[in-house]
Amino acid sequence: MAIDPRVDIGHVHLKVSDIDSALAFYRDVLGFEEMQRYGDQAAFISAGGYHHHIGLNTWESKGGSPPPPGTTGLYHVAIRYPDRKALAQALKQVVEAGIPLSGATDHGVSEAIYLRDPDDNGIELYRDRPKAEWPRADDGSMSMISEPLDLRALLAEAD
Repeated sequence: MAIDPRVDIGHVHLKVSDIDSALAFYRDVLGFEEMQRYGDQAAFISAGGYHHHIGLNTWESKGGSPPPPGTTGLYHVAIRYPDRKALAQALKQVVEAGIPLSGATDHGVSEAIYLRDPDDNGIELYRDRPKAEWPRADDGSMSMISEPLDLRALLAEAD
């Protein structure tokens, strides 16, 4: 049985070591709006006034460290921007905040920038290309690629 195509991911909840440093990244750099906060235990943030797209909590992780390499867990959270200009503005904010990038890839179907949050969680900032522009194999199936993304050209599109 296939999943209903109307299903989407409503929110993600991240274990963080410190709410203030997590908010400094997600709210102050990426621009999410703080919707509700429970002291130093949890915060709920969103884009556009939704109750929350990302939950941040210290319930099991206050003062903790990231999981060591070679363990299972979340690979990254992907934050989709509506268009190339919005992605360019996000990149500009990240660069101006001095946050290092861990990668930038043109996947054919999307353009993606990779970085780490203060708790070393993987973050992907990306925009989808229109479906009509997706690369296709000879049989017509989608054929994603992994090519370098031209960050200078992307930054040139920021306000």
